Amino acid sequence: MNNETIKGFKDYTGEEAEKRAVIQEVIRQTFEKYGFQPAETPIIEAEEFVKGNNQNDEAVRDIFKLQDRGNRKLALIYEFTFQLKRIAKGKKLPYKRYQIGYVFRDEPIREGRTRQFVQCDADIIGSTIKDEAENLSMFKEVFKSLGIDVVIYINNRKLLNGILQENGFPNNREEIIRELDKLDKLSKEQVKENLKSYKAEILVDVLTKPTQSFTKYKAYSEVQELETYCKLFGIEVKFRPFLARGFSYYNGSVFEVWSKKINVSLCGGGSYLIDGIQATGISFGLEPIALLTNMKLQLEKYLIVSLGQDRKTIQLAQQLRKKSKNVSIYYGKPSKALEYANAYKINNVIFVGETEVKKKIFKVKIMSTGREIKLKV
Repeated sequence: MNNETIKGFKDYTGEEAEKRAVIQEVIRQTFEKYGFQPAETPIIEAEEFVKGNNQNDEAVRDIFKLQDRGNRKLALIYEFTFQLKRIAKGKKLPYKRYQIGYVFRDEPIREGRTRQFVQCDADIIGSTIKDEAENLSMFKEVFKSLGIDVVIYINNRKLLNGILQENGFPNNREEIIRELDKLDKLSKEQVKENLKSYKAEILVDVLTKPTQSFTKYKAYSEVQELETYCKLFGIEVKFRPFLARGFSYYNGSVFEVWSKKINVSLCGGGSYLIDGIQATGISFGLEPIALLTNMKLQLEKYLIVSLGQDRKTIQLAQQLRKKSKNVSIYYGKPSKALEYANAYKINNVIFVGETEVKKKIFKVKIMSTGREIKLKV
């Protein structure tokens, strides 16, 4: 039997899993600090619901399709946003929810992207441009906490549509915008080549002009308003005129966060409608963030070794756990216990023998230095 993971899926254990848990906790605490409430939704939905009205979007085309015993057409979720159509109904506005969990896409694998990956989303139903700026503030706070230097790019879908309209491209907008969005990855010449079938090569030159050239478009005022509120929140953003994001449902501001160290966006988001109500959301991608986070985890872990003193060992373990220490118990030979501690990077090893119990003083071996200290209980 082949028990290898399927291509695009991965196991996480040990320090790697601990680091991912810490990153998620940093993001979760930030979401709650900004007043967002948690939500959980199923990972399997009806295929029709998953596809929605955006069936030509690349991410929607990449969904994993399923069929249950009742021959119903189902699919794994590829994001959390579409489920807001259901869970936001009847909620007092603005409704602020966050969700952290796995989503699935049957897409090409690249650095920082697997086919099962964790998204950390925060959305506001009933939002304004002021809320968009506050969401971007969470981007800044999380990456500062994780010690990652990033650039936050912003644009506006209304602006993009206005530019296409004014330059004589009322049709095939989504297809054209999808190609223009690749200007952050491909050269101008390559994007122009991709646009030849639409006779839209001129748009590459239009969208790579200096910022001042966009002030003539009405929708640029929304970009300026977002920049103004970002300054109030102490956030630096950069205007990227060709940024579109991959979802056609965006109807206003769009944003994306990049690091120069990895050729994939770390997170992004934008504004959209949910049942006719204006909404905005951001999403952190855990996998690329974990690649960039060089945090040294210094969890205070203890291994308590029972030398024939099980009762006292358990009592001591419970005492330390009440003080929120990370404690494991080992029943066995001291030499094996030290091997175990090294294997799981447990830095503090306490031996509980007859002498220690009588004196109520226990030896704590510090694995990183080999030094021993005394613990009095």
